[in-house]
Amino acid sequence: MEPIIKVEICVGDLESALAAEAGGADRVELCDNLAVGGTTPGPGTIAVACARIKIPVHVIIRPRGGDFIHSEAELAAMRLEIEVAKSLGAAGVVFGMLNPDATIDRERTERFVALARPMSVTFHKAFDQTRDPFAALETLMDLGVDRVLTSGSRPSALEGAGVLAGLVARAEGRIAILAGGRLSLENVRRVIELTGVREVHLGSAATRVRHSPMDPSPRDDSDTSWNSVDPDAVRRIVETVASAAN
Repeated sequence: MEPIIKVEICVGDLESALAAEAGGADRVELCDNLAVGGTTPGPGTIAVACARIKIPVHVIIRPRGGDFIHSEAELAAMRLEIEVAKSLGAAGVVFGMLNPDATIDRERTERFVALARPMSVTFHKAFDQTRDPFAALETLMDLGVDRVLTSGSRPSALEGAGVLAGLVARAEGRIAILAGGRLSLENVRRVIELTGVREVHLGSAATRVRHSPMDPSPRDDSDTSWNSVDPDAVRRIVETVASAAN
Protein backbone atom coordinates (compact mmCIF):
# COMPACT_ATOMS: atom_id res chain seq x y z
CA MET A 1 0.00 0.00 0.00
CA GLU A 2 1.05 3.58 -0.65
CA PRO A 3 2.20 5.33 2.55
CA ILE A 4 -0.28 7.91 3.82
CA ILE A 5 2.44 10.58 4.06
CA LYS A 6 5.54 10.20 1.93
CA VAL A 7 9.02 10.99 3.23
CA GLU A 8 11.56 12.36 0.74
CA ILE A 9 15.18 12.61 1.83
CA CYS A 10 17.54 15.07 0.12
CA VAL A 11 20.90 13.37 -0.46
CA GLY A 12 24.22 14.66 -1.70
CA ASP A 13 26.07 11.42 -2.48
CA LEU A 14 25.57 7.78 -3.35
CA GLU A 15 26.09 6.37 0.14
CA SER A 16 23.46 8.76 1.45
CA ALA A 17 20.99 7.58 -1.19
CA LEU A 18 21.55 3.97 -0.12
CA ALA A 19 21.21 4.92 3.55
CA ALA A 20 17.95 6.77 2.91
CA GLU A 21 16.46 3.67 1.33
CA ALA A 22 17.75 1.48 4.17
CA GLY A 23 16.05 3.80 6.67
CA GLY A 24 12.67 3.48 4.97
CA ALA A 25 12.44 6.69 2.93
CA ASP A 26 9.86 6.71 0.15
CA ARG A 27 11.97 8.73 -2.28
CA VAL A 28 15.29 10.54 -2.59
CA GLU A 29 16.14 13.85 -4.18
CA LEU A 30 19.62 13.31 -5.60
CA CYS A 31 21.88 16.37 -5.62
CA ASP A 32 25.46 17.57 -5.66
CA ASN A 33 26.78 20.68 -3.89
CA LEU A 34 24.24 20.83 -1.08
CA ALA A 35 26.12 23.78 0.41
CA VAL A 36 24.60 25.98 -2.33
CA GLY A 37 21.19 24.33 -2.20
CA GLY A 38 21.94 21.53 -4.62
CA THR A 39 23.12 21.25 -8.22
CA THR A 40 22.83 18.50 -10.81
CA PRO A 41 24.86 15.40 -9.91
CA GLY A 42 27.10 13.70 -12.45
CA PRO A 43 25.82 10.94 -14.75
CA GLY A 44 27.79 8.26 -12.93
CA THR A 45 26.14 9.15 -9.64
CA ILE A 46 22.69 9.16 -11.25
CA ALA A 47 23.26 5.83 -13.00
CA VAL A 48 24.53 3.97 -9.94
CA ALA A 49 21.83 5.42 -7.66
CA CYS A 50 19.07 4.39 -10.07
CA ALA A 51 20.58 0.93 -10.50
CA ARG A 52 21.15 0.16 -6.83
CA ILE A 53 18.11 1.48 -5.01
CA LYS A 54 14.49 0.49 -5.54
CA ILE A 55 12.78 3.65 -4.28
CA PRO A 56 12.25 6.50 -6.77
CA VAL A 57 15.25 8.71 -7.50
CA HIS A 58 14.39 12.32 -8.35
CA VAL A 59 17.33 14.25 -9.79
CA ILE A 60 17.73 17.97 -9.26
CA ILE A 61 18.33 19.88 -12.49
CA ARG A 62 20.15 23.05 -11.49
CA PRO A 63 23.36 24.35 -13.08
CA ARG A 64 24.57 26.50 -10.17
CA GLY A 65 23.73 28.11 -6.88
CA GLY A 66 22.25 31.58 -6.70
CA ASP A 67 19.04 32.75 -8.33
CA PHE A 68 16.66 30.91 -10.65
CA ILE A 69 16.88 33.15 -13.70
CA HIS A 70 18.93 31.17 -16.19
CA SER A 71 20.85 32.10 -19.33
CA GLU A 72 20.26 30.36 -22.65
CA ALA A 73 23.51 28.44 -22.17
CA GLU A 74 22.38 27.22 -18.73
CA LEU A 75 18.97 26.25 -20.10
CA ALA A 76 20.62 24.25 -22.88
CA ALA A 77 22.64 22.36 -20.27
CA MET A 78 19.52 21.76 -18.18
CA ARG A 79 17.67 20.29 -21.17
CA LEU A 80 20.51 17.84 -21.76
CA GLU A 81 20.62 16.94 -18.06
CA ILE A 82 16.89 16.12 -18.10
CA GLU A 83 17.46 13.82 -21.06
CA VAL A 84 20.42 12.17 -19.31
CA ALA A 85 18.46 11.62 -16.10
CA LYS A 86 15.62 10.05 -18.10
CA SER A 87 17.98 7.76 -20.02
CA LEU A 88 19.66 6.58 -16.81
CA GLY A 89 16.43 5.52 -15.13
CA ALA A 90 15.49 8.45 -12.90
CA ALA A 91 11.88 8.41 -11.75
CA GLY A 92 11.67 12.18 -11.66
CA VAL A 93 13.40 15.51 -12.05
CA VAL A 94 13.35 18.63 -9.89
CA PHE A 95 13.78 22.09 -11.36
CA GLY A 96 12.56 25.67 -11.10
CA MET A 97 12.79 28.74 -13.33
CA LEU A 98 11.61 32.28 -12.61
CA ASN A 99 11.21 35.55 -14.46
CA PRO A 100 12.90 38.75 -13.25
CA ASP A 101 9.51 39.92 -11.87
CA ALA A 102 9.46 36.93 -9.46
CA THR A 103 6.82 34.96 -11.37
CA ILE A 104 7.06 31.44 -12.76
CA ASP A 105 8.82 31.28 -16.14
CA ARG A 106 5.77 29.68 -17.71
CA GLU A 107 7.07 29.17 -21.24
CA ARG A 108 10.32 27.42 -20.26
CA THR A 109 8.69 25.44 -17.47
CA GLU A 110 6.09 24.11 -19.91
CA ARG A 111 8.82 23.01 -22.31
CA PHE A 112 10.80 21.30 -19.56
CA VAL A 113 7.74 19.47 -18.25
CA ALA A 114 7.04 18.10 -21.73
CA LEU A 115 10.70 17.09 -22.14
CA ALA A 116 10.75 15.32 -18.77
CA ARG A 117 7.75 13.08 -19.37
CA PRO A 118 7.04 10.33 -18.46
CA MET A 119 9.16 11.21 -15.40
CA SER A 120 7.56 12.94 -12.44
CA VAL A 121 8.21 16.69 -12.20
CA THR A 122 8.79 18.66 -9.00
CA PHE A 123 9.12 22.44 -9.02
CA HIS A 124 11.71 23.16 -6.34
CA LYS A 125 12.08 25.92 -3.77
CA ALA A 126 12.45 28.58 -6.43
CA PHE A 127 8.72 28.64 -5.72
CA ASP A 128 9.41 30.41 -2.42
CA GLN A 129 11.00 33.32 -4.30
CA THR A 130 7.77 34.07 -6.18
CA ARG A 131 5.84 37.22 -5.41
CA ASP A 132 2.45 35.50 -5.07
CA PRO A 133 2.61 31.80 -4.07
CA PHE A 134 -1.05 31.17 -4.82
CA ALA A 135 -0.82 32.61 -8.34
CA ALA A 136 2.39 30.60 -8.81
CA LEU A 137 0.59 27.45 -7.69
CA GLU A 138 -2.18 28.02 -10.22
CA THR A 139 0.42 28.37 -12.97
CA LEU A 140 2.13 25.11 -11.98
CA MET A 141 -1.19 23.28 -11.86
CA ASP A 142 -2.07 24.61 -15.31
CA LEU A 143 1.28 23.24 -16.59
CA GLY A 144 0.68 19.79 -15.10
CA VAL A 145 3.57 19.87 -12.60
CA ASP A 146 3.25 16.97 -10.15
CA ARG A 147 4.46 18.63 -6.94
CA VAL A 148 6.01 21.76 -5.52
CA LEU A 149 8.66 21.85 -2.80
CA THR A 150 7.97 24.78 -0.51
CA SER A 151 8.35 26.13 3.00
CA GLY A 152 5.33 28.39 2.55
CA SER A 153 7.47 31.33 1.42
CA ARG A 154 9.15 31.54 4.82
CA PRO A 155 12.62 30.45 6.02
CA SER A 156 11.17 27.31 7.59
CA ALA A 157 8.12 25.12 6.98
CA LEU A 158 7.01 25.66 10.57
CA GLU A 159 7.04 29.44 10.10
CA GLY A 160 5.26 29.04 6.78
CA ALA A 161 2.65 26.60 8.07
CA GLY A 162 -0.24 29.00 7.48
CA VAL A 163 0.66 29.49 3.82
CA LEU A 164 1.33 25.76 3.41
CA ALA A 165 -2.13 24.98 4.73
CA GLY A 166 -3.58 27.48 2.26
CA LEU A 167 -1.66 25.91 -0.60
CA VAL A 168 -2.91 22.43 0.35
CA ALA A 169 -6.47 23.75 0.34
CA ARG A 170 -6.03 25.54 -3.00
CA ALA A 171 -4.42 22.50 -4.61
CA GLU A 172 -7.40 20.22 -3.87
CA GLY A 173 -5.27 17.22 -4.77
CA ARG A 174 -4.35 18.53 -8.24
CA ILE A 175 -0.71 18.98 -7.25
CA ALA A 176 1.22 17.62 -4.26
CA ILE A 177 2.50 20.14 -1.73
CA LEU A 178 5.89 18.83 -0.58
CA ALA A 179 6.74 20.62 2.68
CA GLY A 180 10.43 21.27 3.24
CA GLY A 181 12.61 23.82 4.96
CA ARG A 182 14.34 23.20 8.29
CA LEU A 183 12.12 20.21 9.06
CA SER A 184 13.40 18.07 11.91
CA LEU A 185 12.45 15.07 13.97
CA GLU A 186 11.17 17.50 16.59
CA ASN A 187 8.91 19.64 14.37
CA VAL A 188 7.83 17.48 11.42
CA ARG A 189 4.77 16.13 13.23
CA ARG A 190 3.62 19.64 14.13
CA VAL A 191 4.01 20.84 10.53
CA ILE A 192 1.94 17.91 9.28
CA GLU A 193 -0.78 18.63 11.83
CA LEU A 194 -0.89 22.35 11.04
CA THR A 195 -0.84 22.04 7.25
CA GLY A 196 -2.36 18.75 6.13
CA VAL A 197 0.55 18.06 3.76
CA ARG A 198 0.91 14.49 2.53
CA GLU A 199 4.59 14.71 1.56
CA VAL A 200 7.59 15.97 3.55
CA HIS A 201 11.18 16.67 2.52
CA LEU A 202 14.08 16.49 4.97
CA GLY A 203 17.81 16.92 4.55
CA SER A 204 20.22 17.78 7.34
CA ALA A 205 17.86 16.31 9.97
CA ALA A 206 18.67 12.87 8.56
CA THR A 207 22.47 13.24 8.56
CA ARG A 208 25.41 12.63 10.85
CA VAL A 209 29.08 13.51 10.63
CA ARG A 210 31.24 10.73 9.27
CA HIS A 211 35.00 10.53 9.75
CA SER A 212 37.55 9.04 7.41
CA PRO A 213 39.52 6.00 8.60
CA MET A 214 42.55 8.18 7.82
CA ASP A 215 41.80 10.35 10.84
CA PRO A 216 43.81 11.81 12.34
CA SER A 217 44.92 13.33 9.07
CA PRO A 218 48.67 13.67 8.50
CA ARG A 219 47.97 17.35 7.79
CA ASP A 220 46.64 19.50 10.59
CA ASP A 221 44.76 21.80 8.19
CA SER A 222 42.85 19.12 6.28
CA ASP A 223 39.28 18.07 7.04
CA THR A 224 38.42 14.51 6.10
CA SER A 225 34.97 14.45 7.74
CA TRP A 226 31.66 14.95 5.94
CA ASN A 227 27.92 14.82 6.50
CA SER A 228 26.10 11.71 5.33
CA VAL A 229 22.58 10.36 5.74
CA ASP A 230 22.15 8.11 8.77
CA PRO A 231 19.63 5.26 8.19
CA ASP A 232 18.71 5.26 11.89
CA ALA A 233 17.85 8.96 11.71
CA VAL A 234 15.74 8.33 8.62
CA ARG A 235 13.99 5.46 10.39
CA ARG A 236 13.09 7.71 13.33
CA ILE A 237 11.74 10.35 10.96
CA VAL A 238 9.68 7.78 9.05
CA GLU A 239 8.22 6.42 12.30
CA THR A 240 7.34 9.94 13.51
CA VAL A 241 5.65 10.79 10.21
CA ALA A 242 3.72 7.51 10.27
CA SER A 243 2.47 8.24 13.80
CA ALA A 244 1.38 11.72 12.70
CA ALA A 245 -0.55 10.21 9.80
CA ASN A 246 -2.33 7.84 12.16
